[in-house]
Amino acid sequence: MTRRITTIGFDADDTLWQNEAFFRLTQDRFTALLADHAEAEHLHERLLAAERRNLGHYGFGVKGFVLSMIETAIEVTESRVPARVIAEIMAAGREMLEHPIELLPHAQAAVTAMAEHHRVILVTKGDLLDQERKLAQSGLGDLFHAVEIVSNKTAPVYQGIFTRHGDGPDRALMVGNSMKSDVWPALQAGAWGVYVPHGLTWALEAADPPQDHPRYHSLEDLSGLADLVGLIEVNHNQ
Repeated sequence: MTRRITTIGFDADDTLWQNEAFFRLTQDRFTALLADHAEAEHLHERLLAAERRNLGHYGFGVKGFVLSMIETAIEVTESRVPARVIAEIMAAGREMLEHPIELLPHAQAAVTAMAEHHRVILVTKGDLLDQERKLAQSGLGDLFHAVEIVSNKTAPVYQGIFTRHGDGPDRALMVGNSMKSDVWPALQAGAWGVYVPHGLTWALEAADPPQDHPRYHSLEDLSGLADLVGLIEVNHNQ
């Protein structure tokens, strides 16, 4: 059988392993630290604004999140934030960077199944050292033919990745939990985009789903990925 899809890209955070849950827990800790200075909803709005403002400077990941929390703490206290609060924010960030990996259901089975007949590539963004640590701890590293840790996920980025490591985006499929980062730009590059929702999604990753795009699919979880890829292949060969 001639395979229509030869390359499978997997997102990492909240597709293969837990991530956003730890950000939420740290944000709750941050909220408690600043409870005397700002209401929770207002503080969350200020933090999100800082994160959005800082993405171009710090990129994605824990370090940028910590710096945005410190910046927000300075703002809401009018530069009177106690040093102990800054120290606790930094400690919370270090704990995030040391947290053990928790694989999501079906992650290992899905990557293993795809690696049998396809090139599988990990495509993730965030802190380089943190993403390398998580991949090493996940036990999935040996299954990937290539690993790409990028500053952002755009159509040109996917075009380059699927050309370098595969037969181009036309014969590639990207799997992830972010409509904004994993699905839309992959589709725009010419690949298939498969959305696998996670219970928690960062506000800055929110986007509407594609409307009637022929290469867009969604799954409840990764257990259905092998069947979906098989269906696409069968339809191609009919």
